This record gives sequence, structure tokens and C-alpha cells, in this order.
Amino acid sequence: MGEIKSIGLLTNLGWWRLFSRYAQFCLVGGSGVVVDMGIIWLLADPRMFDWNLTLSKVIAAEVAIFNNFLWNDVWTFRALEVDRSRWLPRLVRLGKFNLICVVGIGLSALLLNFQVYWLDTNVYLANFISIVVVSVWNFLMNLKFGWKNSAENKPENEAPAPAAPL
Repeated sequence: MGEIKSIGLLTNLGWWRLFSRYAQFCLVGGSGVVVDMGIIWLLADPRMFDWNLTLSKVIAAEVAIFNNFLWNDVWTFRALEVDRSRWLPRLVRLGKFNLICVVGIGLSALLLNFQVYWLDTNVYLANFISIVVVSVWNFLMNLKFGWKNSAENKPENEAPAPAAPL
């Protein structure tokens, strides 16, 4: 019975909605990992295009960021009242999303190096911790600055704004 009250409290406080949205954000991020890995394979693998690894990684990361932006815009943050009927507001959100993600990559690298070289943490554990910390940071920054108009004032039964065609 105590668990049900706890879940009810989370739901009433809006924490459940925030956690649910964060879970969606993480699933989208997982799809971005798949996209990134696929592009890296296509561009850098000697059996495919055999391009420079750094160039391949930059292209793969940008394609993954674009993929993640689209899915977050139409799925993760769809209930938030943002203008999806015109391209300019969407491009502004894309720019903010890209900037936040690039800063997140930098933060992740700093956290990784700090943990590995200063705290003597296993590189894979340190990388996992960095990913989790930066994913929370990316989510909160994108929620605040990318999709900043809160849906809290929007009735629950109201349909989300229609998305502009991709």
C-alpha cells in the first residue's frame, strides 16, 4: 500500500511525468548511438568508404544529434507547447539542441578524464558515469532552453500541437 501512495505522490508532484520524459529522452539517445555507430562503420571502415576516423566521427555525431533532435521534438517533448507549424522556431530549437549536445560532449570528456586520471576509476565505469551525468544535464538543459514553454498550463486532454512535415 505504501508503494501505491509513493507512486501517487510522484504523479501528483509531476515527478513521474518528468521521469517518463527523461526515459523517452534516453531511448532517443539510444537510437542516436545506433545511428552514430552505423555512420562510423559506413564512413570509416576500410571495407566501406575508408574515410578519416575523426572526420567520420564528426559527421556521425552530427547525424546522430539531428536524429535525436527530430525524435525528441516529435516524441519526447511533443506535449510541450512549442511552435511546430513553422520551420524557423524548429531550426532555433535544433541550434540550441546541437549546442547543448556539443557542450555535453565536452563535459563528458572532462568527467571521463577526471575520473580515470585523478580518481583512478576504470575507464568503462567512468565512461558510464559520465554518460549518465551528462544525459541528465542534456535533458534538463534541453527541457529548459530548447523546449522551454511548459505544458503545465495545458490541459492533459488537449492534443499536442501538430508537427510540421519533416
